[in-house]
Amino acid sequence: MKAKYESYSDAKLTELLILEDTHAFEEIYNRYWAVLYSFALNKLKDNDQAKDVIQEAFTKLYEKMGSLYNESIKAYLYKSVQHLIINLYRHSQVRNQYITAYLAFHNQGEYITDYQVRENELKRQIEKEIENLPPKMRAIFEMSRKEYLSHKEIAERSGISEGTVKNTISYAVRKMRSKLTCLFFLQVMYAILWLHRKG
Repeated sequence: MKAKYESYSDAKLTELLILEDTHAFEEIYNRYWAVLYSFALNKLKDNDQAKDVIQEAFTKLYEKMGSLYNESIKAYLYKSVQHLIINLYRHSQVRNQYITAYLAFHNQGEYITDYQVRENELKRQIEKEIENLPPKMRAIFEMSRKEYLSHKEIAERSGISEGTVKNTISYAVRKMRSKLTCLFFLQVMYAILWLHRKG
């Protein structure tokens, strides 16, 4: 099966991707991960950020499998990576400014009084984000995190490869982390307002 997909052109793989063929997705991932990572690393000069950007690009591709237009998958991926890098640049300065305020807030002590409330809210938000995952991704994620099945067991139950299982779980984690980052910045904004009130 693997050799068969390796022989397919990008155009053929894109057609299969539109039909939500996970084997086609896995082949595209294997074919383009390294070159896209090299491209992102050259722009970002940071290994972890480059990996995160590439994983996010493939997460978006995975989510859009059934709704893609028949366009160049290579061009689509490069545009996606470029867009993510631009967004990363835009948000990095804001993030650095807010973290200082957040730490100052945390060190004041009042933060502890509502820690439990915020912890419960985070747990609730995590469950919400799991529910919002695409159905196939959510099913695989829950088999791993809630039923504690191995990648092999999930692959056998789902009829897909272990590699696809591993990639899907990785995408799910990154997708939720991206969404939960928004909750962190809401806490930051709360910290800033608190500091203004105290001042």
